Amino acid sequence: MVTRIAFQTAMRAAAVQLLTDYAASVSLGLQVYRARPASIYPPSAFVEGLNETLIDFTSSTRQRVPTVLARIVWGDFDSGTAVDQRDAFVDGFLDWVQDRYHAAGANTLIAGVRVSDDPTWVPDWMKPENQRVYYSTLIALEGFATT
Repeated sequence: MVTRIAFQTAMRAAAVQLLTDYAASVSLGLQVYRARPASIYPPSAFVEGLNETLIDFTSSTRQRVPTVLARIVWGDFDSGTAVDQRDAFVDGFLDWVQDRYHAAGANTLIAGVRVSDDPTWVPDWMKPENQRVYYSTLIALEGFATT
């Protein structure tokens, strides 16, 4: 019998908790959301998406590799202040995640695997009159579980 876990649910929750806890530990007033927010007031972070690779080995064993994409919005443009805040946050957050590799569950792993800046990101789900250009960073957190 295959062991079932709600791994995507656990990964989203872990990403939100890791972002929230790390921001609190460095006294950053980061607003963190489980999904795209209705409005953005930097600095803000949210789960932008969740993708997963499934690898079946047998009828009773498979590997699950979900990836949470967390977007952190720093401000209107990549000023010196914004990039300094971004650099310190990313360096510290990646170490924070590495030290909490079971954040998505006791029999799972989570790690930061990719970081990319998007200096001209626009929240395209908002009404056109509410859309602005933001400087943001996308962090990919990859999970691993064998079920």
